Amino acid sequence: MDLFRDENINMEVLKERAYNMRWAEVDEGVIPLTAADCDFPASQAVTDAIIDYAKAGYFSYTPKTGFPEFKQSIARALERRKGEIVNPQLILPIDSAARGMSVIAGAFLCPGDEAIVFDPVDYLFKTSMEAAGAKIILYPMKIKDGRIDFSDLESYITPKTKMLGLCNPHNPLGMLYPMEDLDHILSLSEKYGFYIMNDEIWSDIVYSGKKFTSILHLGAERNRRTISVFGFSKSFGMAGLRIGCVYCQDKDVFDKVLDASQVMSTIGGISSLSQVAGVACCDKGYDWVDRFVSHLESNRDYALDRIEAMPGITCPKPDATFVLFPDISATGMKAEELVELIKTKYKLALVPGGRQFFGPGSEGHIRICLATGRKVLEEGMNRLEKAMKDICAGK
Repeated sequence: MDLFRDENINMEVLKERAYNMRWAEVDEGVIPLTAADCDFPASQAVTDAIIDYAKAGYFSYTPKTGFPEFKQSIARALERRKGEIVNPQLILPIDSAARGMSVIAGAFLCPGDEAIVFDPVDYLFKTSMEAAGAKIILYPMKIKDGRIDFSDLESYITPKTKMLGLCNPHNPLGMLYPMEDLDHILSLSEKYGFYIMNDEIWSDIVYSGKKFTSILHLGAERNRRTISVFGFSKSFGMAGLRIGCVYCQDKDVFDKVLDASQVMSTIGGISSLSQVAGVACCDKGYDWVDRFVSHLESNRDYALDRIEAMPGITCPKPDATFVLFPDISATGMKAEELVELIKTKYKLALVPGGRQFFGPGSEGHIRICLATGRKVLEEGMNRLEKAMKDICAGK
């Protein structure tokens, strides 16, 4: 059965529930290919698990560090899907990957520290590290021969460098890191003693012919200063349940994360229903994920073919994630200006590059979400094509 047919999208529900720049937040008639969220309903196995748990009518306190079965399910999934060996006792379930990033920053950064953030990259790296008092050092990502050139990364490190943010796979570039680059980054961490915030939320969304490589594949001993974060919003469509986890390879590092999380005081923590859903995702949800990725790959190829025929816009082919990051600099317009025009006049909402979302190095780009049905995507591409033709014709 094809789970990702157009008719499986419940547009009425999306218009009531899909926030964060999506269907519930845009004017009637606007298509939002904006925030990285899925328009399809979640796996039935996850829905059934939540219903079965809720039937008993009890929603009691959970163990402060999470259900043991959830931590074990995460550990099994990490090993089975990505070849990462993680002790379940060093996994902390948490309310979203974003919260996990905030906890990691709070655990290891102090005012006056410096943190290296790639430019461009998702804004949550900068936001979480700045909130902990760190000074952000932007590292401009230069693409050379189809990969990120890290040859001058060491020159950005100072005695105050305390952390580096690693988004793998990279959002919004959709790129995977080869082992040599991960080894280079980890070698610098070993040499200078900084921590690595390793965000792998996109690691399930990898297209055929490509392979995800984790920095953790370089071994537990070398990754003592690596703290990883994963979330269930991208792979499983669970954004509203806020399911995430933080995991590491060192007990002392984990204890600092635990203290910063405030779960032991019950100020922090993750809901019982979210953990029940997380167990179902890890144990029963990956068939859904694999079908989702197949649908996304078809959408990616369709959208790239359409964009290739449009004036004023070019787009590299992403190896991972379900977003595209086209270059619109040939229009001569700022990304925010162009996105606002397309939304107002052509009824298509997109995410602009620039300082707000991805850093100054993303100016001249827009981001397009592909996690929708083909009919929605096709109409979105029709509107984008009309907009680009008009803009380039000076209309």
